[in-house]
Amino acid sequence: MSREHIQDAVRRSLLAYFKDLDGQKPTDVYNMIIKTVEKPVLMIVMEQAGFVQSHAAEMLGINRNTLRKKLAEHDLLDMDAM
Repeated sequence: MSREHIQDAVRRSLLAYFKDLDGQKPTDVYNMIIKTVEKPVLMIVMEQAGFVQSHAAEMLGINRNTLRKKLAEHDLLDMDAM
């Protein structure tokens, strides 16, 4: 899947989200999106990296300590035990 396909999927999801609000005022949309997308991204990248955090951090383009912080935020530090 290309970057454009991912962007299109996000765009469609956001349009559906706003439609489902049915006139309610949205709040904190940016943080909602980041938290919603970040967890599955971390899970899939960790799986693809064989649950090796240094490899996953490299794939994500982030520092290993940042990865550990994000894994902890999403209760994913013990993913290799799953």
